[in-house]
Amino acid sequence: MTAIDLNADLGETVDGVPTADDEAMFAVISSASVACGGHAGDAASMREAVARAAVHGVAVGAHPSYVDPAGFGRVALAVEPATLRAQVRGQLEALVHAGGALRYVKPHGALYHAVSADAAVAGAVVSAIADVSAALGRALPVLGLDGAVVRAAESAGLPFVREAFLDRGYLPDGRLVPRSAPGALLHDPDLVAARAVRLARDGEVEAVDGTVVRADAVSLCLHGDSPGAVAMARAVRAALDAAGVGVAAPW
Repeated sequence: MTAIDLNADLGETVDGVPTADDEAMFAVISSASVACGGHAGDAASMREAVARAAVHGVAVGAHPSYVDPAGFGRVALAVEPATLRAQVRGQLEALVHAGGALRYVKPHGALYHAVSADAAVAGAVVSAIADVSAALGRALPVLGLDGAVVRAAESAGLPFVREAFLDRGYLPDGRLVPRSAPGALLHDPDLVAARAVRLARDGEVEAVDGTVVRADAVSLCLHGDSPGAVAMARAVRAALDAAGVGVAAPW
């Protein structure tokens, strides 16, 4: 692969306090998944993220969540499909109103996993994305892992883009290690950088048990709020540059 996308979850402020060094991360990535009020972020943080994206030439994506600031969107909630559709649509519209020229949508946290596992959740979220796509006059790609969301996106006529995670552990079946389990998070910049090159070149990643997992990803994710996120992001860019792999948004 001659180029790959590098995305990070940014604009995540809690009570006005950023959870990440957004300025440093925007300088390294090619796509930013911006929190839009469900788990974090508000109108001011969205406007600031959009402005930073413009300065650094970074594509803006929406990062909607279950409406759960207290749990930071990492708790699976039972929400009626119609309600969930309206909640997600409202978050996307909030980012558009903040000036975001949306290029893609990536669900956050528990919702990210739910759209892969649950067809009803996937249908509700994709319907919300389709609603906003129709209002914008262009189809917004859905970024995520395989599962029910792929079929939902195809049925709605929306592109689906696969991603892989640089700072999260993988299970042998290709799912992510739960955050509560050992090996869920990676912190070593050299290890994460080597993983990025392997994913870009070979489309594979090593699981926690040593199994090699196929991961034909178009976009690679680093969490902006991970410890040492900036060091990892800079190491990844340097390693990709040295390997002759460019970093560019696909949208």
